[in-house]
Amino acid sequence: MSSTDFEGITEQLHTIADYCRYGASLFNQAELFYGHGNDNALSEAFTLVMFAISLPENMGDEVMSCRLLKKEKEDILAFFQQRIETKKPIAYITNLAYFAHLPFYVDERVLVPRSPIGELIENHFAPYFNEQKPPQKILDLCTGSGCIAIACASYFPEAQVEAVDLSIDALNVAQMNIENHGLSEQVILIQSDVFSGVEGQRYDLIVTNPPYVDQEDMASLPTEFTHEPEMGLGCGDDGLDIVRVILAQGAKHLNENGILICEVGNSQYHVEALYPEVDFTWLSFERGGHGVFMLNKAQLEKHAELFSAAVIV
Repeated sequence: MSSTDFEGITEQLHTIADYCRYGASLFNQAELFYGHGNDNALSEAFTLVMFAISLPENMGDEVMSCRLLKKEKEDILAFFQQRIETKKPIAYITNLAYFAHLPFYVDERVLVPRSPIGELIENHFAPYFNEQKPPQKILDLCTGSGCIAIACASYFPEAQVEAVDLSIDALNVAQMNIENHGLSEQVILIQSDVFSGVEGQRYDLIVTNPPYVDQEDMASLPTEFTHEPEMGLGCGDDGLDIVRVILAQGAKHLNENGILICEVGNSQYHVEALYPEVDFTWLSFERGGHGVFMLNKAQLEKHAELFSAAVIV
């Protein structure tokens, strides 16, 4: 689709519904991949249409019959063209992603927020914490855009949250998001290679979505994922180089009764194969998602020797 085609299309299509349907058809023909917030072509088109006309996505169905101005139509078609030609995730086109019902600025310096951990945060990590005993100190390892740290701070307003990442680029994006949410006094950013920047610190909750994609999956990622920073995705042959360190060092950074929650996605298979003796609690999600485990401090200490032996040096 080129800009020369716009005039003919804009004369034939008139409503929001028209452009959502047309965009979905274009996206299906282009065989795009949906893994960054939407899971189908129609939702993808709807997101771009509503962004182009500066309306929220949660408006009622009655908005679908609203007619569009010519400039709005042209803007929508330009976004469709960009999505098809670049195969960028929509969040990099709009610089906007939602996580735990909160908006975040994102660009190619960070992964697009999509972790099922968001559902855990919305549920206040029940049943591991409750209103009578919420986490007072939280660590977000491999924070990226800062979405997990900021969501934790928003849902636990009395908690102190520290967010660490090795990437200066990612920390710069996270700082923008912290400031946008007015949380500069509650969320502290630290450049750190896993726990290196928080020596001697202990937390009630360590939550992390580290790089975990194995080399086989990295080699076959859809084009959309190649726009994301590689260091945020892949991590060794089995994807677990950083997870090994987290498991080996996590116990000494947890308070008594503290817990670790870690996402490993499809590398759950590798985790279970590497540590068959460990009774991981694999969490379930109402909105979909998998490969997130929970271990408490006592479990990490119980298997300390096993975890330490598995670290790749």
